[in-house]
Amino acid sequence: MDRLQFEVPVRITTAPGLPVEEIYSVEQALDLLQGWPVRRQGAVYQAAFNACFGATVDLVETEEACRAFMAFCRVSRLLARDMMVPSKRSGEARGLRA
Repeated sequence: MDRLQFEVPVRITTAPGLPVEEIYSVEQALDLLQGWPVRRQGAVYQAAFNACFGATVDLVETEEACRAFMAFCRVSRLLARDMMVPSKRSGEARGLRA
């Protein structure tokens, strides 16, 4: 497996009615982040961008970058309604509503 590939793809939807897209890797996450409007970039965006970029140069673990990207997607309301994420306490997957 590519070292920059996420264990579980991040499922996003960019607008209501559009199909769900799956982001499989740090590179794909960076592509989306680099195209994000400057006026909508905040602290969560910056944390996701820094984590993803850090993963490309081996400063950040890929799954840490994935978590930061997922947090950005959740805050930005991009995360698909059916996206399952691991619970911090139990390790079980749970659905989140974006």
